[in-house]
Amino acid sequence: MACVQGESCLFLRVVRIMKRKRASFAVLAAVLLLVMSSVAKAVDTREIDKVRGKKVLDPKEDFAIIDDFVAKAVRELVRTRELASISSARTVISRCASSLEDSAEAQYAAQFFESAYKHISEGFEQASRLTGERKFIVTVNLLILIDKLLADGPEDVRLADSAIRMLKDENTVIAYWAVHSVTNPGIIKQLNSAKSNNTKLGLRIAEQFGGLIETGGPEIIALIAEFAANIEMPQGEELLLRMADMRIKRYADWTVEYELLDASILSSLYKKISSAPASKPELAGRFGQLYSYAIQRYIKGRHFLSATQRQQLASVLIGTEDDCICKLFPGYQADIKKAVGRDDYENLWLAHGKLLGDETRPGKVAQKWKYDYGENANGSGRIAPRVLPEPPKSEAGG
Repeated sequence: MACVQGESCLFLRVVRIMKRKRASFAVLAAVLLLVMSSVAKAVDTREIDKVRGKKVLDPKEDFAIIDDFVAKAVRELVRTRELASISSARTVISRCASSLEDSAEAQYAAQFFESAYKHISEGFEQASRLTGERKFIVTVNLLILIDKLLADGPEDVRLADSAIRMLKDENTVIAYWAVHSVTNPGIIKQLNSAKSNNTKLGLRIAEQFGGLIETGGPEIIALIAEFAANIEMPQGEELLLRMADMRIKRYADWTVEYELLDASILSSLYKKISSAPASKPELAGRFGQLYSYAIQRYIKGRHFLSATQRQQLASVLIGTEDDCICKLFPGYQADIKKAVGRDDYENLWLAHGKLLGDETRPGKVAQKWKYDYGENANGSGRIAPRVLPEPPKSEAGG
């Protein structure tokens, strides 16, 4: 079937490439969002704009107009076959999510999000009956719409329900936007608000995320790490511990992939630890061990790793030093960056020992955060990180 619109052709090419898994997810997701961000004529907003401009709403007449607008806009998004119209409908809905008058905002928002929950839920039901690329396009756009609506932290967060149900979708892009929808600043704001009653929602999200740690792609794990660092719930620390343990194990096995992910995990650990370092020795120990393994992998794997892997590791080492170590120790001289830049493995190992510890003395980070690396055989606390095994000889490159 011939493509009528240039953007439609581009979108379908993106979808097909994604299915063949020949391009990076980050690039494809970016292209996908750009392709679906065109402006086109969509739902008539004249009536809803009048309601948005009122200082006080009529619960009977104005609420009906709000509901009718949301229903028509979601229906347009689901039924149209033109990508530009889908994107436009999504954009118009999110633009009209708030009143133009502060005095009417509470009334307006309550009705708008009630209608949005009802009609977007119906939209997902209709999308589930579609097939192929149309099903994918509509589902992703509904998730992006949820993400936009929840970004400002509305009190009514029931829209997250539909996204939560898709967190483990087999389609990588759908799963990514589902995770993005429930990790955005608006959701975090509501979960952390003393005024909200969203504890059950937070527990539900954390439980679902726990099941994604071993199977989720790096972009998804990075979103979860940031979420875990920002939520003020014990489950945030639990998620970070599990992510760190997963990555530490893969480093030890020499099965770790996409090392850049560890920059996000280390940064999230640092943020959570810094909020109350004295009470988080477990997290601090994971930070030290994970960072140590990244440094050791860079040193021991110099004849084993690909150029891309080494570049990613260098970014992790230098980025973590800049974003975490330099903040932890003002005036620190960036010894790791200097050593990496000069391919100076001896001084890189010395910098590692000073920061993270060796068999003769604890490192500066451990002294600052008061943690150890587990127990020695005699029950005493280990002052040095575990040693990374040598690369598998049978697979090592020249």
